[in-house]
Amino acid sequence: MKKEYSEDILRNIEDKFPGVMIKIHSPRRTYIKIDRERVYEFARYLYKDLGCRLSIATGIDTREGIELIYHFSHDPSGTYYNIKTIVPKDDPKVKSLTDFLPAAAWIEREIYELLGVDFVGHPNLIPLLTPDDWPEKTYPLRRDYE
Repeated sequence: MKKEYSEDILRNIEDKFPGVMIKIHSPRRTYIKIDRERVYEFARYLYKDLGCRLSIATGIDTREGIELIYHFSHDPSGTYYNIKTIVPKDDPKVKSLTDFLPAAAWIEREIYELLGVDFVGHPNLIPLLTPDDWPEKTYPLRRDYE
């Protein structure tokens, strides 16, 4: 029954968000690649409409840009839906999820501080981990950090 429910969710995602790339990594882990302009809308859909919860978000500096993955758990089916997007290094911005999902506040602050992604609309993007005298616009998890 869990498998059928997951298949229904994937059909709904494809209908509601045409053009997304869905990759089923395992029966309980699905990656959905989406443009950064649609991340907010899609995350809101997972949270509000499907009842998923944000477990964590991750970021990594790749050759293509900064890859963000928002890991959402759909507890009734035991499935993780992972929103994957690339943020260009020359314009590292994406809309913050904090206005509907306060749990995103801390991890967005960490990603901002360590990778330099500006979460537009975030209420408090102040550093959490680096010392007070840390140089501005110096991001320790960027590939070019020395």
